[in-house]
Amino acid sequence: MQIYFENQGFDQLRNLLQQKQYSSYFILVDENTDLHCRPILEEALELPFKKILISAGEQFKNIETCTKIWQFLLDNTAVRNALLINLGGGVIGDMGGFCAATYKRGIDFVQIPTTLLSMVDASVGGKLGIDFGHVKNSIGAFQHPIATCIYDGFLKTLPFRELRSGFAEIIKHALVSDKNYWEEIKKIDKLIDENIDWQVIIKKSTALKAAIVDKDPQEKGLRKILNFGHSIGHALESLSLETAHPLLHGEAVAIGMICEAYYSNKLLSLSEAKLKEITDLISSQYPYCPLDFFNPEKFESLLMNDKKNRGGVSFSLLNGIGDAVFDAQLPKELIYEGLEFYKEIYDSVK
Repeated sequence: MQIYFENQGFDQLRNLLQQKQYSSYFILVDENTDLHCRPILEEALELPFKKILISAGEQFKNIETCTKIWQFLLDNTAVRNALLINLGGGVIGDMGGFCAATYKRGIDFVQIPTTLLSMVDASVGGKLGIDFGHVKNSIGAFQHPIATCIYDGFLKTLPFRELRSGFAEIIKHALVSDKNYWEEIKKIDKLIDENIDWQVIIKKSTALKAAIVDKDPQEKGLRKILNFGHSIGHALESLSLETAHPLLHGEAVAIGMICEAYYSNKLLSLSEAKLKEITDLISSQYPYCPLDFFNPEKFESLLMNDKKNRGGVSFSLLNGIGDAVFDAQLPKELIYEGLEFYKEIYDSVK
């Protein structure tokens, strides 16, 4: 995985693309990255892009949007030596990469993440996909980009809610793989603090994820620990998409991490003290979500259809901070206990 950082990352990427000599260049954006980020990238790379504009939001991460992207490539005579640059958050990266990997059996693509979440997680590791049948990322592939270029200056374009969403994945990286990193991020009080060195945090998180991916590129084993918080989180996120105000990915994962930390305490060796550390940090950064959209029947269906399952519903849990396991099976009643525990955590701090 070739990852370029900071301002010089654009120079490195421009040099790489000049060496490759692509026949044409396409850039995938939504209305937000088109306005705030595309001008910066076009000035830095000085290449003749053809723009593909799609609507922003997880609700558009589907086969219908893919069809529009593929049609644009066909209409503009994109051959197999064309390049697609995905400029955006996790939705753009996942879907754009999937479209590139499947168009004419695969064209090269570059990931340029513009949100904190996509910088530290979604753009690293080669997992691509779209939502189908209300199940997140149920159609997809593994394919690495030729490069990922991370420019933290794009964080200045984000609303606070998006920044907070991305922080959930940083919490996850620390919890599953590095207890020293956990101690560092515990010190972060307010995410809008101008003294936060996001470059350092982004590099640390991407390095942690890349090290795990290198050992298990196609998620056959160890890489599954990166799904901590995501079994519950994905199901809740999918349910919320049917509402007027859907959860962002990181918001749903934050809820999932509280629930799955609870399971870890009940089934494994995560101590009460460490459970409290985890819930204290998450509840201090993320407001309570009443889960008004919760539907038990749909929730169970989404859990059963999660792509990580092996026979039953599979969870990634914690023996301790920095010590994760995967493919844990839970009794149904315990799953619902976790959701009740989530509510009780916030009731206790009111």
